[in-house]
Amino acid sequence: MLTFLHTADWQIGRQYGRFLPEDAALLFEARFDAVKAIAALAIEKKVDFVVVAGDVFDSQTLSDRQILRCFMALRTYTGPWLLLPGNHDAALSESVWTRAQRLGAIPDHVHVLLRPEPLVLPELNLTVLPGVLTQRQSYQDLSAWFDHVPVEQGMFRIGVAHGSVQGILAEHIDSHNPLAADRAERAQLDYLALGDWHGMRQINARTWYSGTPEPDRFKDNQPGHVLHVSVSAPRALPEVTAMPIARYQWHSVAVEFTHDEQVQDFEQSTLQYDLYSVIELELTGHLSLAATQALDAVLLRLESRVRSVDVQREALLLSATEEDIQALQVDGYVQAALVALQAQQKAGGEAAQTAGDALLLMAQILNQARQQL
Repeated sequence: MLTFLHTADWQIGRQYGRFLPEDAALLFEARFDAVKAIAALAIEKKVDFVVVAGDVFDSQTLSDRQILRCFMALRTYTGPWLLLPGNHDAALSESVWTRAQRLGAIPDHVHVLLRPEPLVLPELNLTVLPGVLTQRQSYQDLSAWFDHVPVEQGMFRIGVAHGSVQGILAEHIDSHNPLAADRAERAQLDYLALGDWHGMRQINARTWYSGTPEPDRFKDNQPGHVLHVSVSAPRALPEVTAMPIARYQWHSVAVEFTHDEQVQDFEQSTLQYDLYSVIELELTGHLSLAATQALDAVLLRLESRVRSVDVQREALLLSATEEDIQALQVDGYVQAALVALQAQQKAGGEAAQTAGDALLLMAQILNQARQQL
């Protein structure tokens, strides 16, 4: 019996420029915490080894401190770690890996797969075949040489590669670092551990993408897992179990408002999110001035409760009603200006959004002034 954890795309050192600095810092730290969680899971499950199928690091230019922190997190699990370079941390002649070697950061039980040659671990009765990226992009299948390595009877045979399975994944990512979909069968592998696709995905009975253990984008492709793999004997089919491990959950939410009463329903729907939620929110449709102000209050409460909310509301139109204007309790020139903006906003066209923004701003100023009286 051979048991191991399959993970990939840690992308240690990833930056999150689209977020507020305090949120970006916590998302940055979560990637280190994910490595610690994987080590703890390896200890708990008593696996034989952990394989990381590329992109351990997000770039070649990480600080020495970040490199050292990553390898320190590997020390708690003392079984073998198998680390494959990916497109972000390719095995260049001068790379993040050569820097790690000079720093003396790599523990003895960590095997960095820098050359396209078999790694034999006799204590596990295991041969590992790595498809090593020595540059960021390759137009050749770097796992092709697996087919020509003689099969040793009684030995487990695991492949590990980083790239795009041809004809399976989205067309726009099928061009670089290609991998044959039937490589496991052709090379007589017990299991082929893949990285590069950030979601979890089964290609066939012996071939899986684990996905990134900590989500980093708003794609609904099951990120945030580690795969627990068991192979009862050489050439037996593997048993694969997905184990959730992510700290943060990323949600992409689209809401179209067609009537004011939906604001209350929308707030109820947001109660499912907590401090570990990262949300991309697209709002469309139309609301009255009063409902728009109520929505602003809902969004403020949501922002205070979750890690981050990115709100896109350019397509949410303000439809100010007569009741909205009357509720502001103004007359004279101010009322005339409000009525003119209301008419311009209702007329549509390029100026409608600007008129709606001006209406909302004037309403906020008038309400604040009334509260100070």
